Amino acid sequence: MAIFPSEEWLRGLYERINSDEKYRAVAKNWEGDLFFFIEPEGNLKESLTFYLDLWHGACRKAVFKPDPSDYPNPTFTLTSSYNNITSVLTGKMNPMTAMMTSKLKVKGSMGYMMRNVPTVLDFVRVAGEATNEIM
Repeated sequence: MAIFPSEEWLRGLYERINSDEKYRAVAKNWEGDLFFFIEPEGNLKESLTFYLDLWHGACRKAVFKPDPSDYPNPTFTLTSSYNNITSVLTGKMNPMTAMMTSKLKVKGSMGYMMRNVPTVLDFVRVAGEATNEIM
């Protein structure tokens, strides 16, 4: 059984993104990679990172525990505690509320993110499905 966050979970997310027709349609114009920092809290005892290269409704690359220096200029960097990101992915916290209250810190163009709210929300749906499947 996969555990969130883990390499197996990330592989499942990668496959789910690339097989989800709704996401492909909603995110057809999205161009941007994401670097995630998950801070320890609750069940997570050490910081974790993962990287996703999302491009026109597909995930071109997913890397668990990448070295940040390998991806020096991601379009977005997202930082959250384990409990907050888990709350977002399990539907207990709205992702937009999490961003606006800094429970999910975003570095990158907020204008681009706000112009693409449907893509952001559908990405969270797909990631939530991958997470709920294992929790």
